[in-house]
Amino acid sequence: MDKNDIKKLLQNGERLTLEAKLAKTDVPKSVWMSYSAFANTMGGTILLGVSEDLKEKDLAKRFRIEGVDDAERIRKDFWNTINSNKVSDNILSDSDVEVIDVDGKHVVCIHVPMADWHVKPVYLNENVYKNTFKRNHEGDFHCTEQQVRAMIRDSYEGGNDGALMEHYDMNDVDPDTLRRYRTLFQFRNEGHVWNDVDDKTFLKNLGGYIVDRETGKEGLTMAGLMMFGKGLSIQERFANFRMDYIDFCHLIGEERYSDRLTYDGRWENNLYQFFSRVIPKVTFDLPRPFRMEGIQRVDDTPLHKAVREAFTNSVIHADMMLEAGVLRIEKHEDRLVFRNPGLLMLPLKEIYEGGVSKARNPKMQNMLRMIGYGENLGSGFPMILSAWKQAGWAEPVLENRLEVDEVSLVLPIKRIEGSAPKSAPKIGSKSALKIGPKSGSKNRKSGPKKLSPQERLDMIITLVRNEPLITRENICEILGVGLTTLRKDLRILKEQYGVHYEGSSKTGEWVIDN
Repeated sequence: MDKNDIKKLLQNGERLTLEAKLAKTDVPKSVWMSYSAFANTMGGTILLGVSEDLKEKDLAKRFRIEGVDDAERIRKDFWNTINSNKVSDNILSDSDVEVIDVDGKHVVCIHVPMADWHVKPVYLNENVYKNTFKRNHEGDFHCTEQQVRAMIRDSYEGGNDGALMEHYDMNDVDPDTLRRYRTLFQFRNEGHVWNDVDDKTFLKNLGGYIVDRETGKEGLTMAGLMMFGKGLSIQERFANFRMDYIDFCHLIGEERYSDRLTYDGRWENNLYQFFSRVIPKVTFDLPRPFRMEGIQRVDDTPLHKAVREAFTNSVIHADMMLEAGVLRIEKHEDRLVFRNPGLLMLPLKEIYEGGVSKARNPKMQNMLRMIGYGENLGSGFPMILSAWKQAGWAEPVLENRLEVDEVSLVLPIKRIEGSAPKSAPKIGSKSALKIGPKSGSKNRKSGPKKLSPQERLDMIITLVRNEPLITRENICEILGVGLTTLRKDLRILKEQYGVHYEGSSKTGEWVIDN
């Protein structure tokens, strides 16, 4: 960093990642609050030797380079203090503290990186609950006890969702939800040894049930309860957590929304039910160009995979123990929005670049991966960026919403001016087919196998019997076929077995007469 970098930093004033202090002769005590705040938030830069005139409205004139009287002494005092018990961890290297000459005046520049998840919280004076700080806008603020506890939870190597939920056992599992999951698991993992075990053993293998060898206590893990639990059991244990899907598209008159999935008593309020019901809704009308691989039609696209990845990420990174936490999915005419409680555990730069991954809920991550959702090795977000770029749409925006302890991912559904898609046509064009999603192709090792006509019919019978509320789009996704093929199969099944759908598209269900 040189003097021009310093001047450029000061042009826009103090903000989330910049703090300026006068510090003529000593290291100000407030430096340590900023150090803790930057380390616990997104990192930032502290400049010593810069005064601020709060009455000056022009940001370009508000800051004045004063310099420090003895830069080397201040630098030495800083290092002596940071290596004492003043702070819980020194996360800086020698290169992070610089002395910069700005027009003959010395400015001490301190670069504070975002602390690793296993180091947080970074706190002062050996008091984690009273002296932990976070950055918001241009100020340093005391963390609440809830925020501190969240960072402590996140520092655990094994994640948040593997903990034993005492007094919650197989009686708290919704049998229908687990049956639906196991049906899809069996289809995607044919011949797997877990397919032949009982439900309790299956959940143990999956990380949804645990036996504590030291105490002898056993029961559901957080992952097992949240993914497969009865709604009432989940609400008893996690009364603070909610799931909400809202469709704001195609509103008529005074309508606030066109579709919503929330806690209305019409579905079992667990994560798997929410996930499996919402996935078809957010992917249904994405553009789907016609493409053939040999004699097999391929309907899956990078956009569909990206949206599924975004939803998966929202689940596996959600902090379900925060107060008033909401896993919220919004569908708008021009964008999809995924929000989950809990802040990012990795720096934004690392997430955008990929290659590094840290799930807050690794057990849930594995549960979803076993049925075909979620990328490996931190490749998920770069894949989302690539799909959007390929479609010629505006770049997705991932951000920490610090004021509400929430992560937001916005996926714009619109073109960049002057851009042209490389693979996906515009929504509503003649080449865009509005049919349900499909997981993979015959060249995708993790995707479903190509079924014979009779195998498809048998599988449809199994699905609608076990999942009477399953959508046509979801059936297409599982079978790897388009709606046209599904309609033909359903006509056969209606004649042979009386398979038909009763009720509206939102509240109806499948019925088998024979």
